[in-house]
Amino acid sequence: MIYADNAATTQIDEDALNLMIELQKKYFANPSSSYKISRPLKKILSESREKIAACINAEPSEIFFTSGGTESNNQAIKNFVFSRLNEKPSIITSAIEHKSVLNSCLAMKNFFGTKIIKLPVNDFGEVNFDDLRKKIAKRRQIISIMLANNEVGTIQPIKKLAEISHERAKIFHTDAVQAVGHIPIDVKNLGVDMLSASAHKFNGPNGTGFLYAEKNLKIFPYLDGGGQESGMRAGTENVPAIAAMALALEKNCREMKENEKKLSTVSKILIDRLKSNNADFIVNGGENRLPGHLSLSFKNFDGEVLMNRLDLKNIYVSTGSACNSKTQIISHVLKALKIPKDYIRGTIRITFGKNNSPEDAENIAKNLLEIFSFNLKKN
Repeated sequence: MIYADNAATTQIDEDALNLMIELQKKYFANPSSSYKISRPLKKILSESREKIAACINAEPSEIFFTSGGTESNNQAIKNFVFSRLNEKPSIITSAIEHKSVLNSCLAMKNFFGTKIIKLPVNDFGEVNFDDLRKKIAKRRQIISIMLANNEVGTIQPIKKLAEISHERAKIFHTDAVQAVGHIPIDVKNLGVDMLSASAHKFNGPNGTGFLYAEKNLKIFPYLDGGGQESGMRAGTENVPAIAAMALALEKNCREMKENEKKLSTVSKILIDRLKSNNADFIVNGGENRLPGHLSLSFKNFDGEVLMNRLDLKNIYVSTGSACNSKTQIISHVLKALKIPKDYIRGTIRITFGKNNSPEDAENIAKNLLEIFSFNLKKN
């Protein structure tokens, strides 16, 4: 088996998995209880918050645990609108955001009439600074632009975009779900007010994530109840999963340079092998992409066919976002990048992770070339 869809989810780190199982067996009490057997859980929760904060240069009090990136994005955007309804706030985002951002914006538009402004991107998936400047208004606004795109891997110039936003006193949120644990992130250096992350994207467990919110930012509870997470997100914390998330993130940050080097090598092997055999394709997303992230569009081919034929060989890639995998409609991201018509339908996403090898890249290239060859003979 070759798994090369790490942008959808990653295999949980073995140490993180073992820690989660150990804690689940050993500590079953509610961390909010006041008796003795709950105290270790409180300590683990506190230590996990400190570890995660250190990985992104935040303060522990600025980290709020959630169920993942989707909840974090919803909380950031909806919290802003809910808390400022009387000011008729608006939202600026980009045309290539994850559906959890775009649909949160749409919900605010449908329920409250919130004005939504979508910034276009260039052919590489990058937001233009002047486009942002032109759309910033006098009214209250939140600007939400993802750090790295989930379909094509484009890394946005978030630091500059946040600077432009702050020049006009706007709140800036970034969906960093694809980026955390894979590229260096310093929230203070980036200047973001809020940042979303999800554990299963950096070899942690599913169903766990966090929202960073700058300490001076006025936010309100997203879930009401028992007052957990400093009153910002009610509900009993999943301590074993949170501890596993912290461990997985620490490991990925510690091994980041080594992983990046490996992923660069593996990606180059695949691209070089396809090029040397005259495969006709486009690499989407420009040069400034996430390590190991390849969105490839093959001329006059069908991405679904490629994915399914690789599936028969126990090679797992995708045609784009896993969130859109049930439909064959061309994604909003690929449309925004203006990929030529004779290439766009032949798009597949191959995302290598730290567990992939050079042999994996060779095998994927070999099987793709066999598929192309078979198709040519058939025609």
